[in-house]
Amino acid sequence: MKKSLIALAVLAASGAAMAQSSVTMFGIVDAGVGRVSADNSVTGVYNSGNATSRLGFRGVEDLGGGLKAGFWLEGAIQNDTGTGAGGGATGPGFEFKRRSTLSLMGNFGEVRLGREMTAGYEKPSSYDPFGQVGVANFLGFGIAGQPFRIGNGVSYRTPGNLGGFFGTVHYAFGETPSNAAYDKAGNYLGLAGGYENGPLSVTLAADKLRGATAPQDVTTYSIAGSYDLGVVKPIFIYHQEKNNAAVQTKYATYLIGLTAPVGPGTVKASFANLDLKNSGADSRVLALGYVYDLSKRTAVYGTIAHMQNKGGATRVLASNGLTGATALPGENVNGYQVGIRHSF
Repeated sequence: MKKSLIALAVLAASGAAMAQSSVTMFGIVDAGVGRVSADNSVTGVYNSGNATSRLGFRGVEDLGGGLKAGFWLEGAIQNDTGTGAGGGATGPGFEFKRRSTLSLMGNFGEVRLGREMTAGYEKPSSYDPFGQVGVANFLGFGIAGQPFRIGNGVSYRTPGNLGGFFGTVHYAFGETPSNAAYDKAGNYLGLAGGYENGPLSVTLAADKLRGATAPQDVTTYSIAGSYDLGVVKPIFIYHQEKNNAAVQTKYATYLIGLTAPVGPGTVKASFANLDLKNSGADSRVLALGYVYDLSKRTAVYGTIAHMQNKGGATRVLASNGLTGATALPGENVNGYQVGIRHSF
């Protein structure tokens, strides 16, 4: 009888612990066939044409009194070749470089420690109709060196009960020795905020990354918004990047796009303009795509994109696993992809 009571007590305690915490494995596998053509062409199987292929683990523990602790470990995968990837770039093996954070959450908001998307990139880039992946992704971010993700960071996010208003503050330590020639190298500061309620979503963001030297510091500004009309959702992004060099590199880019529900899927379209100041090396990209939902977790999709380079511009369209095409100065580039995406 005594042993039975002890066993019941252990089971009750473990059941309470399980009710207060959870761990989830999640992921996306995305692959297809595509082609990019300009001066030369590349055709083949790619990954991450509609959403980045990934594998991750996340968990939350209820600490009581409205306080929770959580972790998030997520890495990109190159499922077309079976290799691992770090934050979108091919690596020697699987790495949690998309996100690896530990959090405390409560009525005050959320504090994170570790590696994650930068505040100046995360929300503005989310307005891209093509999700910053595939041959149609908006090329305006990161041109002058804006970081997409950064480690050694501390961030704070406001709670979700502020009447639609939100904000993020993100700081990362470059961990450069104090006796270095430029002891601010690698430091990062990002701010983002906006309003998201009902059909309206608006975001303002800015960040600064310290380079190896002061002239290599990169500063960015972004404004983005969308309004869901039901039959169509128009989208706008404006993004500017510049460094501090004596002959400054400065880009001003914008995107006008839309998404619209059509049948069991979504039509996507965008027009983007990349303007390199004090230069004629500019580019324009027109893209159109359709995502057909086979279920809540599986979809097939197709995308076509056309890039018009001007002046000395030699930019190309590219998708993960489908790179290597080159363009002559001022040459147009075409790309297409047809693929399937499954999430779990």
